[in-house]
Formats: sequence, C-alpha cells, structure tokens
Amino acid sequence: MTEADTDAFPEQALPAWRRAVLKVGSSLLAADGGGLSDRYAAALAAFVRASQAAGREVVIVSSGAVAAGRAILHAAPIAGAAMAERQALAALGQARLTGFWQGFFERPVAQVLLTHDDLRNRRRYLNARATLTALLRHGALPVVNENDTVSVDELKLGDNDNLAAIVAALVDADVLFIATDIDGLYDADPRIEPHARPMPVVAKMSASLLSVAGGAGSSVGTGGMRTKLEAAQRAASAGVATVLFNGRRADVLAGLAHDRLRGTRIHPLRTRMAARKHWLQNAPAEAGGILVDAGAANAMVEKGASLLPGGVLAAEGQFRRGDLVTIALLDGDAREPIARGVTQYSADDIRRLARRHSRDIEATLGYTYGETIVHRDDLVLV
Repeated sequence: MTEADTDAFPEQALPAWRRAVLKVGSSLLAADGGGLSDRYAAALAAFVRASQAAGREVVIVSSGAVAAGRAILHAAPIAGAAMAERQALAALGQARLTGFWQGFFERPVAQVLLTHDDLRNRRRYLNARATLTALLRHGALPVVNENDTVSVDELKLGDNDNLAAIVAALVDADVLFIATDIDGLYDADPRIEPHARPMPVVAKMSASLLSVAGGAGSSVGTGGMRTKLEAAQRAASAGVATVLFNGRRADVLAGLAHDRLRGTRIHPLRTRMAARKHWLQNAPAEAGGILVDAGAANAMVEKGASLLPGGVLAAEGQFRRGDLVTIALLDGDAREPIARGVTQYSADDIRRLARRHSRDIEATLGYTYGETIVHRDDLVLV
C-alpha cells in the first residue's frame, strides 16, 4: 500500500489506554522470507519505548520463531512440512527471536511461551496472569509466543492473532494493537478489488464483516485478515478495544506514539470490567464454597475489599485453585451467599489458612500465591 492508500484512513484518536498488547506477525519480521529483519521491527519497538516512557505497559505477542529457525538451517519453506519439522524450526528460532527483541530495549525482555491449553485451564491461566503481571511490575517487557515445540493444534492459521486477544484479556489490557501488512480493514480485499473502501471504525463485529476478510497475505505468516477480525471479536467480548494498522509504515507508528491512529478501530462490546463481572456472575461455580465472618463480608460489600484469610471460617467441597466459587456469610447454621469469585487457593489450602494472617501464608503452606484468598478484581457481589 502507498502512503496515499494509508491516508484514505482519516486520522482519529486512540482509545485511552494504560496497558496494551501488541501483536506482531512474521510478515513484519522476516527478511524476504528468511531470518529476522529490523526493517519494520525498529519502528514497532520505538512505539513500545515511547509508550513505556509515558508510563504505559506493553506486552508483545510475536510470531517469527519458525522463520528464524528456518534461516538458521538455511532451509526453504516446504509446503505441507511435517509438524515435527516445524516444531524443530521453532525450537531453533525461539531464542533468536527473544534476542532479536532484546536488541531494541535497555530494559530486560522476558520470554513467555504459552499454548491455548495453558489459558483454557483456570489454574494455569491464573499462573500465567500472575507471571505476566509480575514481569510488568518489575519493568520487564514480556514477549509472548506459542510454545510451538510441544503444541500440535496451535501451529495453524491465525494462531497468534487469537493468542494475542486471549493475552489481552489475561492481563486486563485496555487495547489490543494488531500490526498488519495492509492499512486497516476494508469492505473488500484491497489487493484484488481496486474500489475497496476503508473502514476506519467498526462499532460491532458481525458475520458479514468476517465474510469479506481474506486469507493469509504472506508466505511467512500464518494469519490473514479474517483471523485478525476473529481476534478482535474475542477481544471485544472481553471489553478490550482493537486497533488494526499498517506496521510497515513508520509514520503510522509515530502517530500511534502520540495517540493518533490511521487504521481501523474496533470497539469493545462493553467495558473491560463489565465483561469480567458478567463472566463472574454467570459462569457455573464449583460445588461448595468459602464461608466467611461478618467482618470479611462487610469489607467486601461495603469497602470493595479482597477476601483475606483472616476473615475465612471454613471451606466446603473440594475445589481447586483457579475455580469459581461462592462466598457465603456464616451466621449460626445459616449460609447467606454474598459474592462469587476466582479463588487463589484450593479448598484444602484454605482450611489450613482460615483465621490466619496473610503474612503467615507461606510459613503455613510452604508456598504462596499472594496475600488474598480471592482478589477484588476476581470477585463480584451477588
């Protein structure tokens, strides 16, 4: 696309954001189909550095490990290559990909390898969120990629687009930035339809929009516009806005650093907190739950506080860390449900922690997942 093509998208303000996920595909990183190139990555990294300098937090979801591994072996792409071959290339290229990103930043870059299974399992989901949150708190830059060396189903069309949307929900991001090799979303494929019209704003995703999205546009990438829109749809349901832009345009990246967009902005269905509260209110809870005293109940209801072990009286049932459970006030023999939340500890752990101080958790269990039994961000009143 030419500069004139990009200018067909009117400049607009970015949504307000404090934390973001930036997805970068292989088409922006590979050097003419082999190795890793800073041709486009340098401007993407400059945008991240400018955001960090402004006090914002960024997580990068980056493709490119297979392409990097292929360059190490000087191997040409093979149509229909065996999964084991692609996994071997990913294993070779992953370290080089992480080092490639580290070269753009003075702050430490952390490699985080995930699969969709890690994020479907509630316990591993919580562990991944805790790790990413801790990395951001320490000022590191997490670079997330699929754990392709052990995945089977994950090395498929559009994998990292959808992974980026899941990570955006995981870390409570305000916006998902998806860097593409075209200018944004059109009402038809601009590569084959010269009269395709730009769509700078999408208020709501629809089946008709997905139907006009094309397939993969790169010999090294695995995702096309359709998978990017599927990711935007997933992000929207979690209350996260999505921005599609041309990652090959340094001037577009410079505009993003000043909160100005030339591309497509896709609105979320609801606020991020509303989406999370909706899930907490409506997802099925595990049998049993946590019984608390009046002080803990009052703190949660009146003050919006987290549930601490000191206010816990007992745990009923055999739920596990990461399960959604009911929290009830125990009044004599009566149980009055007051909240639902995702527990940081199992039922067995909570029985050992009941009535203890948060500072005693590690001494009691031999490990700790934090000072709260249920954090206020994972809790909704009923």
